[in-house]
Amino acid sequence: MYRAAIKALMEWKLSAIRKPLIFLGARQVGKTWLLKEFGRTEFRQILYINFEEKDAPREIFQENFNIDRIITLLNAYGGFKITPEDTLIVFDEIQTAPQGITALKYFYENAPQYRIIAAGSLLGVNLHPKESFPVGKVNFLTLHPLSFTEFLLAMGETALVELIEKRDFELINPFSSKLINYLRYYLFVGGMPEAVLSFSQNRDWNEVRKIQKSILKSYEGDFSKHAPKEILPRINMVWKSIPTQLAKENKKFIYGIIKEGARAKDFEMAIQWLTDAGLLHKIYNVSKPALPLAAYSELSAFKLFHNDVGLLGAMTNISAKTIVEGDAVFTEFKGALTEQFVFQQLVPNEELSIHYFSFDNSKYEIDFIVQGENDEIIPIEAKSGENLRARSFRLFCEKFQPQTAVRTSLSNYRKEEWMTNVPLYVIGNFFNSRGL
Repeated sequence: MYRAAIKALMEWKLSAIRKPLIFLGARQVGKTWLLKEFGRTEFRQILYINFEEKDAPREIFQENFNIDRIITLLNAYGGFKITPEDTLIVFDEIQTAPQGITALKYFYENAPQYRIIAAGSLLGVNLHPKESFPVGKVNFLTLHPLSFTEFLLAMGETALVELIEKRDFELINPFSSKLINYLRYYLFVGGMPEAVLSFSQNRDWNEVRKIQKSILKSYEGDFSKHAPKEILPRINMVWKSIPTQLAKENKKFIYGIIKEGARAKDFEMAIQWLTDAGLLHKIYNVSKPALPLAAYSELSAFKLFHNDVGLLGAMTNISAKTIVEGDAVFTEFKGALTEQFVFQQLVPNEELSIHYFSFDNSKYEIDFIVQGENDEIIPIEAKSGENLRARSFRLFCEKFQPQTAVRTSLSNYRKEEWMTNVPLYVIGNFFNSRGL
């Protein structure tokens, strides 16, 4: 299964100034598989240690940070000699090894020749209250669920992906019906590798849903096992409120939906835990669409998105029947799945700063405002169906006159004087291709 993150891993491998890499991502997004595949194909040998396993040398970093000592012990554990130039060392679930994260600093400072990747499902949560974090001594990479183009590749549609990457819309348009059908499938299946693999092999909707429910259950098991007991009930309440939050016309997070009378201070830590775990993503409203967007963030006004559109659908029990009957799936929950889809295609592009914008004293909002690498600010309106009227989007464009405005919908690509309509199935690649 092809993952675009392999390119970033290759860049890290070939970098002249290479630091230990911290590989982040929620549980079951495919981190372990990708790292083993990277080690298998790009190195002569790989030393893989999962510190959650029974026989793992969890205490290896506690005595001291002498790298020669640590490597000698790793040689014994692996049963072969580690050679810096052609061995990949993977420390998986490193947050369970005391002083493991701190040790990365000493590898960088005293033995930069070793190629080390540290990963963990809850690394974001555990960076790291009781340890010295190696600020400036590590690189970061985050793995997300499969994007829509990665999903197409898993379905065997290499030629379609090549067309999308070339951005030749005259050639893409004849395949729009086929791409919209795949988009329907993706809204149900999502991007979790196990669900995608199952669907690619047998197209069994029920099996996909069983996998998704199992993943959701494992997430909730992580809450009970790893979250501080004092905030566990609130984590569960926030988590279960997400479908309702996203089903509103205005998708700003409302504490009162969790519980009547709920206040921000009661749930801030629970939300932080879920975002640190990579299960939810927070984007802030901006008071003004100006550079830099982060300077105009309103920290009290935000949206929370799920990590995967398929898991969001599983939480709501949306049926496969809804997928195959017309375009109902695009309008269910007031377009919540569509907006989740768009966010999910944008978030892997780390060059984008993603926010949203609400008009003063109005329930209307612009779904996304992004700032790209070249500092262009672009509003994005995500439309659920073929009805393309969006008064708030036009008002925004008239008032702020953005150089580029994007509406993404089921309609074909077309460029108008005031905005560009980009098909939903191209939206992630559209921004990647612009270098924004």
